[in-house]
Amino acid sequence: MTHSPTRRTVLLATGGAALTAGCSEYGSGNGDSGSSSVEAGPGTEVAKTSEIPVGGGKIFKDQKVVVTQPKKGEFKAFSDICTHQGCQVSSVSDGTINCPCHGSKFHITDGSVANPPANQPLPEKQIKVAGDSIQLA
Repeated sequence: MTHSPTRRTVLLATGGAALTAGCSEYGSGNGDSGSSSVEAGPGTEVAKTSEIPVGGGKIFKDQKVVVTQPKKGEFKAFSDICTHQGCQVSSVSDGTINCPCHGSKFHITDGSVANPPANQPLPEKQIKVAGDSIQLA
């Protein structure tokens, strides 16, 4: 006497196989996440000094950093992720780094909050200026 599988048995077996296949792909360990937006490491050139306006700044989305020049020859760098809800900031103007999601603004001088709802400053990134090159430190 043979029993044919029930619908529940077939669905459970199929779902388990799909889950196993998905997990094995996730843990393949080849190091390629498929993302082109990977945080840059130390020594990576972010910009040329001439690209950063005095009293302003520029966002480098691929490196996940905002570089500012509050005063001539003084360069600062901050994370480009808003501390309110994790949106990527979108502009630098009038002395602030601006988030489009809820209107948070951060001072270009130190990343501190200029306009809520964010209540934490943007984390500072370490940079070094070598000649006309701005690099992550």
